[in-house]
Amino acid sequence: MATIKKFEDVEAWKVSRELCNNIGSLIDNGSFKSNYRLIGQIEGSSGSIMDNIAEGFERGTRAEFIQFLGYSKGSCGELRSQLYRALDRKYINQQQFDDFYSLAVRISSILQKFISYLQKTVIQGERKK
Repeated sequence: MATIKKFEDVEAWKVSRELCNNIGSLIDNGSFKSNYRLIGQIEGSSGSIMDNIAEGFERGTRAEFIQFLGYSKGSCGELRSQLYRALDRKYINQQQFDDFYSLAVRISSILQKFISYLQKTVIQGERKK
């Protein structure tokens, strides 16, 4: 496996950026009407997925990176729950739900595989050199 030099190279970050952008577009188009609480929550959790990957990477240790990847994975679950709320309120349709849900599950799977890999590697991170 090639060494990742910056968080923008992490596959889960790339996919989560796409997901966050797609959700942001939906919000910007007014799909969530004026439910500002749900807008804040769904935008926050989708952003937290990518932000925690970036923050964990920049911490410079394997242990902290794994910890923040776990936070990111938790945000994927939070987002999936919020998608159900958006579907139930008819802010999104079934196809949108399925597309967003599928991306969130994909990200969660990528993160879990990455966490498992990092737990087995001897690489300690930049700060541990």
